[in-house]
Amino acid sequence: MMRILILARATLLAFAIATAAPALAWQQSLQQRVSAQLAGAGPGTRFGLVVLDPDGRELIAINPNDRFIPASNTKLFTTAAAFATLTGLDQPDTAGGAAVRLEESRRGTRDVILVGYGDARLSSAPDCVTNCLAALADAVAARTRRVRDVIGDDTLFPDQRWSPGMSWNNIASAYGTAISALTLDDNELRFRVTPGAVGQPPALDHLPYYRIVNSAVTVADGATQLRFTRLPGSLELRLTGRIAATAQPENLRLGIDDPAHYAASRLRAMLEARGVRVTGGVGVRHRAAEGGEGEQSTNNAPPVVSPAPVLARLVPPPLAQDLARINKESQNLHAELMIRRLGLVRGSGSISDGVAAIDAMMGQAGAPRTSWDLSDGSGMSTYNRMAPRAVAALLRWAATQPWGAAWRETFPVAGVDGTLARRFRGTALERRLFAKTGTLNATNALSGYMIARSGRTLTFSFFANDVPGGGSATAVMDAALVAIAEAN
Repeated sequence: MMRILILARATLLAFAIATAAPALAWQQSLQQRVSAQLAGAGPGTRFGLVVLDPDGRELIAINPNDRFIPASNTKLFTTAAAFATLTGLDQPDTAGGAAVRLEESRRGTRDVILVGYGDARLSSAPDCVTNCLAALADAVAARTRRVRDVIGDDTLFPDQRWSPGMSWNNIASAYGTAISALTLDDNELRFRVTPGAVGQPPALDHLPYYRIVNSAVTVADGATQLRFTRLPGSLELRLTGRIAATAQPENLRLGIDDPAHYAASRLRAMLEARGVRVTGGVGVRHRAAEGGEGEQSTNNAPPVVSPAPVLARLVPPPLAQDLARINKESQNLHAELMIRRLGLVRGSGSISDGVAAIDAMMGQAGAPRTSWDLSDGSGMSTYNRMAPRAVAALLRWAATQPWGAAWRETFPVAGVDGTLARRFRGTALERRLFAKTGTLNATNALSGYMIARSGRTLTFSFFANDVPGGGSATAVMDAALVAIAEAN
């Protein structure tokens, strides 16, 4: 009897080995084919890729523990931590918004204090219908016809306007605009450049905040090439280049270095338009960062005798809407504000406090602390590092959470919307891949979920670093993912 039992077990083991062998060979063959595809990108580019099946088994693992610059895949960490940490995301954002106070100073004057609460959606647009700065201006105008200073207060967060590791050349652009608890119009100034007569400067249409030196010229024909330069901290901007006389107007977007000052200056203009006399100037209140982090600003506004009650406060739409914008559009400013709001849960609202909230989440996801490092919430920092295996662990863990489906709905959909609207069209992954993109100098990234030909959902994290010549690795990455989907 014992001999029969032993023979039966041996037969079952042999059968299991025999059945597993083809599967293992197929998996190795698939990895070899994908590796050959990536090698076709040429020398220099360093790839990392992990693909998991629905049971969490690795189908492909190429440099899975190497650490890569993740670019905007960083936003996966920030938004997942928001879903995991913050409450009431589908309710009006009562913790955000902006408010105004009328404050008596020691000089015996009344100042208008515009206070920011870390939300990114305050607007001064003429067609604004919600979360509008104009509503706060109306509230002040209804109470008084004379004030001294208009002061922007962004002390909710430490004054860390730019994260460590962000390239200085991005500061002047909308992609690298400064971060502040008092945010207006996405902390960017837009201006319109319209062709003039040939040989003459183009016409400029913009809000009166920057002093623009217009050295551009209108030409008879040829390609339009406009450039703007501005030193950090300066309000003077130089426009150079050319615009064709027959060209459509160009819309340029500029970063704002002191968002609290910009918001206060816009409020002042609105008050004056409503007949409120402003006898003083525009001031700001910043909270200096501790431990050498970020900007070290001081309060240049008059000292406060006692805090005044809030005169009016705006309540923005649900924060879940903003999380969708962060991932769909890869909105840097909103992601940076989100990591600071996470920081309020853990401490002072600093970047490092926000990273601590992410650390707690990644511990639950089972990713080693050595597999990732973050210096910001958006991915603009070149100090950030992630291993594909750590990102895949986060994605798989998040899929098991009550909020996992809502988080996934914030991802761009291949061939449909967001930063994936033009990718994967006409392939097996059109409308079947849901992932966060990432693009930075010499860096491409894509991580998320895809539905394979079999109908199974695969989890993946894909990085390309050190892409030579200012090129892009997205084409070879997309082709590899399509091949994986078709083979599963």
